Amino acid sequence: MDPEVGLRLLFSPLGSNIVVRTACCSVGVVLPVYSTFKAIEGRDENEQKKWLLYWAAYGSFSIVELFTDKFLRWFPLYYHMKFAFLVWLQLPTTDGARQMYMTHLRPFLLKHQARLDQVVGFCYGQMSKFVSRHQAEIQFVRALLMKTFLSANQFASEFIHPERRHVSGAIRGPRQQVDTSDSEDGE
Repeated sequence: MDPEVGLRLLFSPLGSNIVVRTACCSVGVVLPVYSTFKAIEGRDENEQKKWLLYWAAYGSFSIVELFTDKFLRWFPLYYHMKFAFLVWLQLPTTDGARQMYMTHLRPFLLKHQARLDQVVGFCYGQMSKFVSRHQAEIQFVRALLMKTFLSANQFASEFIHPERRHVSGAIRGPRQQVDTSDSEDGE
């Protein structure tokens, strides 16, 4: 596919929102996840800080979007503006994530830090109590999910590679011989 055709499709005002929404997910999450991985593995503190700032800005944006998306998504070109915003957050030339953090997020968090620490401490305490009270149920659900996942994985594997079906080592009866000869018994 020609890159120019892809860009026309992406930026077409009359284009499908599904294309722009997919681009938003790719630019907003997929590329930053990989870039964060590279920063962590490369042990480059500047890159790590850059991506920490990005995730702080992206997380804040996601919280706001959680409450406003039902209304904003009906505005023309909303997802195009979101795409542009996500690109702006990441571009080294604009340093959008750092700007957003320094001008909006950091002052807000500093102002409300004491109260937020209380809320976070309370939430962690409640989560710890919940987990310790419901260990048996959590283990049951975990085991159930693992069984379901393994069954789905085995089903998918058998569906994709039917020739590997009987590799499990289960006991089977004798195989029947199928006569493929074309000879008849003199009738």
